[in-house]
Amino acid sequence: MSRLTHIDAAGRARMVDVSEKTITAREAIAAGFVRMSPETLALAVSGQGKKGDVRAVAEIAGVMAAKRTADLIPLCHPLALSKVEVSVEPADGGMAVTAKVRTTGQTGVEMEALTAVSVACLTLYDMLKAAEKGMVIEAVRLLEKSGGASGDWRAS
Repeated sequence: MSRLTHIDAAGRARMVDVSEKTITAREAIAAGFVRMSPETLALAVSGQGKKGDVRAVAEIAGVMAAKRTADLIPLCHPLALSKVEVSVEPADGGMAVTAKVRTTGQTGVEMEALTAVSVACLTLYDMLKAAEKGMVIEAVRLLEKSGGASGDWRAS
């Protein structure tokens, strides 16, 4: 069984010391989905909502969130991100959100990618809630990561 890195020997929360880790290129891709009615999806795609271009605002919110992850997740390290790309696309039954985050550093960017997706999904909900309050945010997950001591990983 692997040890939880954010818990010390006494069971207390701690920030992981990454000072001895090798600086490597790291990337993470995450995804999520906002399920909605066909009418709400049509409104989102049309760009005619009362709050403006729903997709563009959600994408920008995701980028901003990735940059602020360390302010939101207590034990995350502040990272100098070299790339954050958030995409919101219409899909069958709603809007699909993906985020790709890159850095060169001593710790990975999985949390930044997941935070970007989560906040982009929440932004879609906020922008469209006047049309439909029953939307469902689902399937927020890591799709893949590369770099670092643990190597590459891809969801099955």
